[in-house]
Amino acid sequence: MAGRLLYLGNGRKFQSVAKLDDRFENWGLQVDRYWAYDGQFPSSLNGYDGIFFSGSPHGAYEDVPFILREHDLIREAAEMEIPMLGICFGSQILGSALCGRDQVFRRSYCEIGYKDLPLTEAAKTDKLCRDIVDNAYMFVWHNDEVKADHPDMTVLAYSDDCPNQVWRYKDKDIWGIQGHPEVTKAQAVVWFEENRERMEKDGADIDDLKARAHEASEAKTMLTRFAELVQNA
Repeated sequence: MAGRLLYLGNGRKFQSVAKLDDRFENWGLQVDRYWAYDGQFPSSLNGYDGIFFSGSPHGAYEDVPFILREHDLIREAAEMEIPMLGICFGSQILGSALCGRDQVFRRSYCEIGYKDLPLTEAAKTDKLCRDIVDNAYMFVWHNDEVKADHPDMTVLAYSDDCPNQVWRYKDKDIWGIQGHPEVTKAQAVVWFEENRERMEKDGADIDDLKARAHEASEAKTMLTRFAELVQNA
């Protein structure tokens, strides 16, 4: 029987350029899609084997109705021991809900570009990171950041400019990824052009980024490992 995944879309558009909800289905999961940004949530978490939280233009610290509701959902899911994974804003709201609203802050400048993210010792035996050798190479783009100093967080990867790029909550099946391993090389070129104005404002050279677009295949193993975990829950 297919693992049942709750997919919460937190963006202005329900489906991002990465179409990760479709990929989760292609990896064998039954995906229930809800557009949280538009106030759509399931009536119950019963029966879910995993939950995924997408990115968002919002900050996890904002008093926006869907964000407040999502905080409650995360805490309920943690009590039910449902595996969870969040990317970008998804990582930030997991940190905010489980480790405190002051765990997420707005940086003084944006971190943007393709980067090698060195792994910590804990990553070598981590369920999601164990296939990655030395560094997780991926595109990162964030103005908000999750602090790295909480005792309930295990940092798994970092960058030269951000001490918490990938983390796990306690010893639970709950992970946050600040960067964007989900975006393929082809999708990246489209994404960069669609967001040219915003990315240039954040300090990016779009033509250079498009030339450097990368599949980030090794980092994507974190996503397939999560899908396997949900499948086998």
